[in-house]
Amino acid sequence: MKKYIEELITLIDYEREEETVTMVSEIKYLSPYERELIGHTITSLTGKKLSKEYGLTLVQYGRSKPIETKINISDRVIVSKSNPLQTLLVATVTDKGNKYIQLSFDKKVPRWALKEEVQIDLYVNDVTFKRMEDNLKELTKQSKDALSYHLQLKQPQKNNTTIEVDYYDKSLNPSQKRAVEKSLTTKDFHLIHGPFGTGKTRTLTEIILQENRKGSKILVTAESNTAVDNLLKRMPITDNLLRLGQTKRISPENRKYSLESKILEHPSNNKLQGYYQVIEEYTEELNYYTKPTQQNSKGLTDNQIKKYAQKHKSTRGIDKNTIQSMARWIDYKEKIGQLYEKIHSLEDKIIPEVITENNIIFTTNSSAALEVIKDEKFDVAIIDEASQTTIPSNLIPISKARKFILAGDHKQLPPTIINSNARPLEKTLFESLIRKYPEKSELLDTQYRMNQQLMQFSNTEFYHDKLQTADKNRDITIKDLTDTIDEKAITFIDTSQMQNNTEKQLNDSTSYTNPLEKDLVIQVTQKYIQSGINEDDIGIITPYTDQVTEISQETDIEVNSVDGFQGREKQVIIISTVRSNNRADMGFLSDMRRLNVALTRAKRKLVIIGNKNTLETNKTYKRLLKYATYN
Repeated sequence: MKKYIEELITLIDYEREEETVTMVSEIKYLSPYERELIGHTITSLTGKKLSKEYGLTLVQYGRSKPIETKINISDRVIVSKSNPLQTLLVATVTDKGNKYIQLSFDKKVPRWALKEEVQIDLYVNDVTFKRMEDNLKELTKQSKDALSYHLQLKQPQKNNTTIEVDYYDKSLNPSQKRAVEKSLTTKDFHLIHGPFGTGKTRTLTEIILQENRKGSKILVTAESNTAVDNLLKRMPITDNLLRLGQTKRISPENRKYSLESKILEHPSNNKLQGYYQVIEEYTEELNYYTKPTQQNSKGLTDNQIKKYAQKHKSTRGIDKNTIQSMARWIDYKEKIGQLYEKIHSLEDKIIPEVITENNIIFTTNSSAALEVIKDEKFDVAIIDEASQTTIPSNLIPISKARKFILAGDHKQLPPTIINSNARPLEKTLFESLIRKYPEKSELLDTQYRMNQQLMQFSNTEFYHDKLQTADKNRDITIKDLTDTIDEKAITFIDTSQMQNNTEKQLNDSTSYTNPLEKDLVIQVTQKYIQSGINEDDIGIITPYTDQVTEISQETDIEVNSVDGFQGREKQVIIISTVRSNNRADMGFLSDMRRLNVALTRAKRKLVIIGNKNTLETNKTYKRLLKYATYN
């Protein structure tokens, strides 16, 4: 196991290095203007020092022009005058607004970073990598057990226990109920295989409620904030819920469960707010006195200034009134520091009480490593998106709980890995365990999203015909949305005999576009919109980012990559496959998990646009096009 852990750490380092190389290359070869256009740079900023706490300096940067950026809270950034790679002054984003961004520095902030105009560039967020590595270096028994099951060094316990469950959700189907019961009775772990539209979230919600009824301490996580918030907003209860993480990254509807909100509700909060009020008053008083600087204090220490002030003496050419004023400034600054110490002491008392009082804690996998729950023990860790999450990431929440529940679908997208040397990280714990211990899993077998015709190809191709369609959506069609169109569930538009049908690459791009397919996509969407179908009910999927960009410039309909549509659905989906060549080169299209995701987003109608001759060089696509002909 030791060797395997070392391999995981090496793979994490590969990913970290790749992110660094990518960002450094971008900074090196793109101008600040170009980087600002893609949301990775903010220019023309001036800074204002806010405070210094726990050895960290907070600085707020702003400008009169609104800030539009992809830089988010918790991201690592570089502050510079013009050349980020020369200064390498790194900080962490702690807050942002329409015209400002707040940064935290762990070392002294240079004078130029406060006095001159600067730019901020997105760098590498090392926090997540470090948390995974630290967890691997100090594995708990629970983490070691999970890895032992994965490496088949240890066999999991058989689960023969049966229980009677009083369900909160009376409408759960038999497979969902089996998943709940097995999750409640397992001694080590259980896997919930939830394909598209099968009610995975409803099932997890029921498990959380049942564990809460037992009085369990529950840790609920996922890789993304979006997935965590999606689970939390489905909870039918409001007591015992705590959402950990940066408040600004929590969805607005869930912020009432944040640690910040819970502290405000705590009985000791009045005392806390009282301290902050006094700090505000003392900070205002500082403006009336002289701040000691290296220049005006002539090298005197704070203690020396206070000593001369008590004696009403002048020294080193500083008159006694100035010394008195500096002493008063020092006095107020020390009082502010003492009040912050009281605040930190009180918060150190409040936060553990909040953690103890709330039995159900929601957070991301990475934030499960937060200091506030470092020593917290959980009865169960429930991890969503487990099939899209690397093993090191999953091990963080697993390390804290007596047993764990993984939910996901290994037939859909794997974790996103950017370094080719780190590809082994695509093999997830969920996929490993479900293949080795199928008896420890439950397939949710009834899908509630699409009609029977749209489901059946993926059902046969990827799920061994084990899925069924719920009665309520079995026969839904596009005709339910419009009186003017009556089409079969799947349409394939073949471009092989059309003129100018070949794929293209833009200058210096590794992505692909297909102008003919773009035009066909626009024609199809216009037809559906004119028939009365709402724009929000239509989605366009294409695997190539340049094609996403090209189509987006021509329509207001949502256009996204396969990854962007994972976990989502639309009434009508139009797929532009893009690849059209005589080399049998399929590129991204040959990834069957991406195909599965793309095919299972539509509820009533699926349109596929592509070159039949290119696509049919792949056996799965050949079967798909044959299926589309008859359905």
